[in-house]
Amino acid sequence: MKKYFLFVAFFVSLGFIAFAADLPDQITRFAVIDTARVYDAYYKDSTPIRNYEAKKAQFQAEIDKQVEAIRQLQIKLNEYKQKNDQANALKMEAQISEKTAILTEYTKAKNIELENLKNSLKSSDQFYQSLYDVLERIAEEGGYTMVLSLQDTSSILWYSPSVDITNDVIRRLGL
Repeated sequence: MKKYFLFVAFFVSLGFIAFAADLPDQITRFAVIDTARVYDAYYKDSTPIRNYEAKKAQFQAEIDKQVEAIRQLQIKLNEYKQKNDQANALKMEAQISEKTAILTEYTKAKNIELENLKNSLKSSDQFYQSLYDVLERIAEEGGYTMVLSLQDTSSILWYSPSVDITNDVIRRLGL
């Protein structure tokens, strides 16, 4: 019976040693990615981004034009006030108020339009499919069991730069 106990203890010990030797393979490895940097690298030279930037510049030019028109009206208003021309000063104040309200509405509408356009660019299925394919390959090659986005910082309190795979993703996307 003593031999049987030693025999069982020996095999249990071997099993434990094999299990313990396999533990390093079982450790969960995390990687992080700065998706904002990937988006910037991916989109900086794309046609949709150039169109977005052109539209943004066009909107800004119109805003600048309207701001300059309001500034000119304010100069006239000051001239009327210096001449004590109350009737024309009141008319000028009304025009300034009207143009300022129009500018405010225009700016709001165009900012919403630009934000929607930007969001649609970021939700491109083709981009996401490429990104996830590359992430999957890098994670499997690096032995990572989980890849976290740095943009969701509510759960990432600290990370070592050695687990940041952002540059590898950008390089593999060909950006």
